[in-house]
Amino acid sequence: MPDQAGPLRGWRRLTSSHQELVDDELAREAAVAGATPISELTMRQVAMVQGTLSMLTLNPRRESAWLEAELRDGTGAITLVWMGHRAIPGIRPGAKLLVRGCVADHDGQAAIFNPAYELIA
Repeated sequence: MPDQAGPLRGWRRLTSSHQELVDDELAREAAVAGATPISELTMRQVAMVQGTLSMLTLNPRRESAWLEAELRDGTGAITLVWMGHRAIPGIRPGAKLLVRGCVADHDGQAAIFNPAYELIA
């Protein structure tokens, strides 16, 4: 989103919803980190994305459980899947992550399986 300088910037902050302001900030932080916006990802692309985890789901299969997380960057969302894990220290809703991996299709949605990740303070 273009930087809105001057008196209109204050007006935008007054008329935007809280979620729009959060999304703008997440997108700005991801851009500063050099991450690809989630909205611009394509399948089979190796990508680096940054955002905040908004949801965790445990898929409790007997033989091979996996942990799924939704990462949002202000432009969209992607599912992160850690196969063979029921929990990972630091992976919780609200955590900020920088992740790297190959974008794949998972039930019709963009996903990265077993991503490399860094927790961001």
